Amino acid sequence: MKRTLIITGIVAAVFIIGLIVFNKLISKKDKVSTYVEVSKGLFEVTVANSGSLMAEKSLDVKGPEIARTSDQGQGNRGGGGMGRGGNMRAADFKILDIVPEGTMVKKGDYIAQLDKTTYDNTLKDELTNLENYQRSLEMKTLDTAVTLSGLRDDIKNQRYVVEEAQITLDQSKYEPPATIRQAAISLDQAKRNLEQLIKGYSLRKAQALADIKQQKLQYNNEVTLVKNLQDFLTKFTITAPSPGIVIYKTDFGGVKRKSGSSINAFDRIVATLPDLTSMISKLYVSEIEVNRVIVGQKVDISIDAIPGKSLTGKVFTVANIGEVLPNSDAKMFEVQVKIDGTDNVLRPEMTTWNKILLKSFSNAVYIPTECVQTGEDSIPFVFKKNHTKQIVVLGDMNEKNIIVKAGLEPGTQIYLAIPSEPEKFKTVGKELIAEIRK
Repeated sequence: MKRTLIITGIVAAVFIIGLIVFNKLISKKDKVSTYVEVSKGLFEVTVANSGSLMAEKSLDVKGPEIARTSDQGQGNRGGGGMGRGGNMRAADFKILDIVPEGTMVKKGDYIAQLDKTTYDNTLKDELTNLENYQRSLEMKTLDTAVTLSGLRDDIKNQRYVVEEAQITLDQSKYEPPATIRQAAISLDQAKRNLEQLIKGYSLRKAQALADIKQQKLQYNNEVTLVKNLQDFLTKFTITAPSPGIVIYKTDFGGVKRKSGSSINAFDRIVATLPDLTSMISKLYVSEIEVNRVIVGQKVDISIDAIPGKSLTGKVFTVANIGEVLPNSDAKMFEVQVKIDGTDNVLRPEMTTWNKILLKSFSNAVYIPTECVQTGEDSIPFVFKKNHTKQIVVLGDMNEKNIIVKAGLEPGTQIYLAIPSEPEKFKTVGKELIAEIRK
């Protein structure tokens, strides 16, 4: 029984000692967390918000040029007719295949393939037409050569007739006048026939040359049309005009163009190639803060996808007109920050955290903003550990701290929150009220 009582007493004593130690630790923790020391040092006033990366410049990768008006010219046959200059008259082109978004490409690398079925059929039709024009030109040339050759033979034979008639007339000078007259008439008729043959030949030759010229013009036009169509069809295979990363084109409805999408004459962009050597971080600041943001201010930037990555930049542009963003009622203003230097790990649409440096003070006295209290007269003050209520003159503030221009010295301990029985604290620093109210 005595042994049981002794053990019970020891256990009770240990419990009481433990409880006392625990209370002291809690009391010490509360004591430490109740006060904070006035700090002195570098103080930065910033505006911070998340944003996203974008390239300062981008190169559009476009499909074939499509005429926006109905040209009058050759080749308006089939579903994919072409006007003068080789422009395709069509509503749109379908994207059959495109490399995955984010693909790194070099100049000349494959990017996409457009559907050219209709225009392949047009090319086949035009090649058939070209063969017909060529065959027609060859036959016309051959027929003309045969016809003119026959006319030249007729002229040559008629010259012989004239020559024979002349000989007959010369030999008839000793014949009766009637015979001489008949020979002269025969010569005159032979000469007239020769003249008619020569004139007929000239007219027929001119007409044949004109016909051949027209045939050659049609043939040459068809040759040009076929060549333009062949060149046009090569543009259905889209390649990279420069090195870069492939970013899909986003339509007005927010839908990205990919395999199965279409492009039209008014918007031929298949994709874009951002210039990754010059990157922009785009963010939004509230209408309350935007007036403090100016072009040229320094910005510290971090990348969510690359922990530990720190970048710097400068404010590049500040929007003059605000906009209401989704899930927000306040007006927000777009700010673009140009990142210093180049970094080949940066990619468009990466999330950034941007801290714009508005002001910097090298030896500022500052305290946490939650330490500052105000009364009905709006005069700011803090509760000091020595049980005084110190009136303070305040300056600029950032997201955590506020500068104290007068009323506190570095190292002074002050309350983080309103202490118990604040009415027992004596007010000091009333001489600063006049400065506060200036």
